[in-house]
Amino acid sequence: MGFQQGLSGLNAAARNLDVIGNNVANTNTVGAKSSRAEFADLYATSMLGGGSSGIGIGVTLADVAQQFTQGDISTTNNPLDVAITGNGFFQMSTNGALSYTRNGQFKLDAQGFITNSQGARLQGHVRDDATGALGQTVTDMRLPVTGIAPKGTDTAAVELNLDARVAVPTAAFNPAVPTTYSGLTSMSVYSPQGQPHTLAMYFRKTADNAWQVNATLDGTAFPTNPVSTFTFGTNGLQTAPAPVALTVPFPAGEGGPLPVSVDLKGVTQYGSPFVVNSLEQNGYGSGDLAGFTFGADGKLLARYTNGRTQEQGELTLVNFRNAQGLQAIGANQWVETAKSGVPNQPQAPGTGNLGQLQAGALEQSNVDLTGELVSMITAQRVYQANAQTIKAQDQLLQTIVNLR
Repeated sequence: MGFQQGLSGLNAAARNLDVIGNNVANTNTVGAKSSRAEFADLYATSMLGGGSSGIGIGVTLADVAQQFTQGDISTTNNPLDVAITGNGFFQMSTNGALSYTRNGQFKLDAQGFITNSQGARLQGHVRDDATGALGQTVTDMRLPVTGIAPKGTDTAAVELNLDARVAVPTAAFNPAVPTTYSGLTSMSVYSPQGQPHTLAMYFRKTADNAWQVNATLDGTAFPTNPVSTFTFGTNGLQTAPAPVALTVPFPAGEGGPLPVSVDLKGVTQYGSPFVVNSLEQNGYGSGDLAGFTFGADGKLLARYTNGRTQEQGELTLVNFRNAQGLQAIGANQWVETAKSGVPNQPQAPGTGNLGQLQAGALEQSNVDLTGELVSMITAQRVYQANAQTIKAQDQLLQTIVNLR
């Protein structure tokens, strides 16, 4: 009798509808992956039988396989929302127990750790405050809630052009008299305590192709002026370019004089007007945390109120040889199994076959709602058809029972 085939068909169709219903329910779940019911036919054979003409005894659910295809990317206004474009999983830790997810909806807890909605902590490399470099050990990622300490200026670089056509001044140098010099530029420099001061450099022509540099700090001339001299060849380039070692007279209450190496190799002398092309220095004042973002390479960059941007960590991704072997544990998370194998070494996004990140964005579910609704109709018809085979077998059995 065919009750077994029809019953197995009903069970299989019901399980297929369960899978389709779960897909439809997670259409708007960030990072969710659709599943597919995979079936296998059933045959009963005797121990010594080798025939191939046996009639099957129904169908069974062989597997429910998740489909790890890319979901659509949608932008958000949250800097901690991160989407993976390509392969890979975020690695999360709950008291040391690792799980993996494609859901990039992250938050900050009260201690500054980056977590998901369930409190699991995002894994990656964090900055070593002692060395300023990223640590090599993968650990809980944490964003410092404290500010950034100041740094006194110790290097600077100047690029400008001196006008070769100007005349040599006759009067002694006086910063208050513009006719006693032929070019002026200034920049902010910082004392060891992070206090800003204005360093001004005055360029004075002393002879053909010969110049001197005088300096003031906040309008007060340096104790020893000029602070440097240099000469130019007929091609307008310096004959012996070398950094100038300045001893900037910061106030004693702010740390006192500080040596600053000023790179003047970018100074030229052409027959064109005086123009400043670039001024750079490496000092800064203290700053408070103003914002943060993830880069496409996984770098966690913190922005501070003093204009500095500092690398505070690096998010890492992992991948599996057989991602379909992962076990779903809910909350958009998976754990490894013997089928999936162990994950590869956590690496930066974009490394090897790992995808890249997009900050301020989320990967939506990869469920094709239109396709699921069509599959639902098909599964419903299959269920009805299997019910009809049971009904037909019941009628045949009733006929046999009524034989006299």
